[in-house]
Amino acid sequence: MSTPREPSANSGVGHEKSTTHEKAMTHDFRFIPIPRRLRYDAEKPFHFGLLLNVLFGFASTFIVANLYYCQPLLIQFSESFGVDYNRVARIPTLLQAGYATGIVLISPLGDLVRRRQLIILLALISASLTIGLAITPSLVVFEVLSFLIGVVSVTPQILIPLAADLAPPERRAAALSVVFSGLLFGILVARVIAGIIAQFTSWRVVYYFAIGVQYLVLVASYFVIPDYPAKNTEMTYWGILRTMARFAYTEPILIQACLVNLASCACFTNFWVTLTFLLGGPPYFYSTLTIGLFGLIGIFGVACGPLVGRAIDRLIPWYASLAAVLLLLCFQAIQVAAGDTSVAAVVVAIMGLDVFRQMLQMSLATSVFSISSSARARLNAVFVLSLFIGQLMGTAAGTEVFTTYGWRPAAALNMGLYVWILGVIMLRGPHCARFTWFGFEGGWEARKSVVDARNKAAEEEMARERETSGEKGTCEEGGREGVDTGGSTTPRVGDLEKGGVDRPPSAVLEMGGVPRRGSGDEK
Repeated sequence: MSTPREPSANSGVGHEKSTTHEKAMTHDFRFIPIPRRLRYDAEKPFHFGLLLNVLFGFASTFIVANLYYCQPLLIQFSESFGVDYNRVARIPTLLQAGYATGIVLISPLGDLVRRRQLIILLALISASLTIGLAITPSLVVFEVLSFLIGVVSVTPQILIPLAADLAPPERRAAALSVVFSGLLFGILVARVIAGIIAQFTSWRVVYYFAIGVQYLVLVASYFVIPDYPAKNTEMTYWGILRTMARFAYTEPILIQACLVNLASCACFTNFWVTLTFLLGGPPYFYSTLTIGLFGLIGIFGVACGPLVGRAIDRLIPWYASLAAVLLLLCFQAIQVAAGDTSVAAVVVAIMGLDVFRQMLQMSLATSVFSISSSARARLNAVFVLSLFIGQLMGTAAGTEVFTTYGWRPAAALNMGLYVWILGVIMLRGPHCARFTWFGFEGGWEARKSVVDARNKAAEEEMARERETSGEKGTCEEGGREGVDTGGSTTPRVGDLEKGGVDRPPSAVLEMGGVPRRGSGDEK
């Protein structure tokens, strides 16, 4: 179970307010009772524990797997439906198109509605639609259902911002790493499960399996995920979409993270696309099965995810991003230098790129979620869209460079993109104020604990100054009762609240989510 976190006073975006209705709901959808231990109670917050974190990872694994079961089954689809390969090749595209649609239109609802109900509803719909995939004899129906399943398979993109909300700040990256690891594991395991089941039975049995695990996710969600109030009940659905679009050009942290994410995803996709050509040609000439087994090396990166998350929790995320990119550059250089002479170099490159690609994505997500506690679903939607764009760019550019110049220039293209990413990261320092677009300010401290302690001391000092000013104002007000003081400017009690004197500098959010003294919190 988990801990509802109160929105930070300095985490609102512009005119939006982070609103939370504290009235406990007793039923989901007005007729399904919520277990008593899961009902929201502001006086008795839930503890964010391992059980809920593991469920988030499990749900992410077997919901995102919906998008990838089909990939090893295309030949069987062609034989079963009696069509050529070009026709069935549209199915993965329809799934991905549906997923992108869901990210834009459904995942932002996490900032508007109660997320327990949204997660349960999406799991129910996706599992029910999968029944149609398993039994339909029509390819057209199969294609339509594939698109719709892609649309509602965005549950992981609801769970990621929810994990950021529920986890304590000092454990946020570790909690996110479990969900991200589940997401990546789902991409890997879906192909393996589908291939094994279809090899010994039928492709329809793959979807019967998918139905079962999705209903298992549904039941587990009902009994484990706590209810949590909606955050922006004063906003409309169209208002949510408008603000999501506005974030895409008004938030420096988000824009920087999206540019980095776009380029790093292009590198990652380019690497795997061209790796297939490298391993299938000279000097290796590996079979398709052997090439596919290289994907299992990615499990190493998934296993390292929680450890990487704990490391990020100790650092300002800007430094974690910088370290990840430098290491990605090093491992990419290994492939460029020795990829065609030693398969060991290829394996080492895969392991390093998987681990530090995940480290980069988690550190970027931690930075993005620090912008606003009331807008994390929308921020995540914009962030994930940059991932999709990067994948398209990587596939197109990597294939073009490979077919024209060969695998080594295609791999060198990745190195150039990593250098470009370093330039983007260096545009803003680790402690820049939220609305600072370029520059360095606030020092170079990398340890989050040191920065937190410094900020806490500064806040306590500011509080003492306010109390002292208030006491002094009270004394002078009493001393001059009935006497004209000639326009004394000493602040009186309440002046700070009423705006009679300047407020102390407000805390701001920076890349890394650590509040710092300075201006710019309010937009």
